Amino acid sequence: MIRKSIMSLLGLLLASTASADWALNMPRGVTDLSAETYGLHMMVFWWCVAIGVVVFGVMIISLFMHRKSKGAEPASFSHSTVAEVLWTAIPVVILLIMAVPAAETMVKLEDTRDPDISIVATAYQWKWHYEYQDEGIDFYSSLARPSVEARRKQSGVDVSTVENYLLDVDRPVVVPKGAKVRLLLTSNDVIHSWWVPELAIKKDAIPGIVNETWFKPNEVGTYRGQCTELCGKDHGYMPIVVEVVEPAAYQAWLDARKDGDAKFASAQ
Repeated sequence: MIRKSIMSLLGLLLASTASADWALNMPRGVTDLSAETYGLHMMVFWWCVAIGVVVFGVMIISLFMHRKSKGAEPASFSHSTVAEVLWTAIPVVILLIMAVPAAETMVKLEDTRDPDISIVATAYQWKWHYEYQDEGIDFYSSLARPSVEARRKQSGVDVSTVENYLLDVDRPVVVPKGAKVRLLLTSNDVIHSWWVPELAIKKDAIPGIVNETWFKPNEVGTYRGQCTELCGKDHGYMPIVVEVVEPAAYQAWLDARKDGDAKFASAQ
């Protein structure tokens, strides 16, 4: 039984490397707010490390220096007012040091005013629908065909050979570099969640409710994410892909989309 459990665990670990790179920390991201979020994360992390070193250091030194074999005797005092004030005041100061910049960043994260682009993202089981409000463009974004074929039972496809397995789509979200993009999130059926680590966004899509978030990418590239709210049997098969391009390339993409939609409409 133990051997089977160990082999199963090793199998899961090896399988996971087929679809994702190992990472021990959150990404810095490609927006100003993602960099701020990363900075807050690291600040809290190092405070926790420092507190752990001090607390466990005092414990270890006390256990070593005041052990019975060295003839240590228990203290006779009942309390220390100075110690009680210090162990109350110091944590309060540390919490304020962490809370003030965190609150400032949280306020910025919710400030969706004056966007350059507004996109309505509606979640479905199991795909996303995107509507560019001011451009008259909308489309569904689903799992890319190579991943769809590879995920089928007894497909015979080695998933390690599929590029971006379960993390690629047939139609990505395209936005221009440097533009403030407001994302309006809702759902058509159950609760989903829109998560792209490089943009530092994780927002729920809830039926009957419209949630808002925003991002302003500073670097051209392709950024991948997934639905992170368990939404049904195909929850793991509704990835998110955001392509950030130069403004001129974005305008060309818009023109191509509009031209394609117009041709499709005239053919009906």
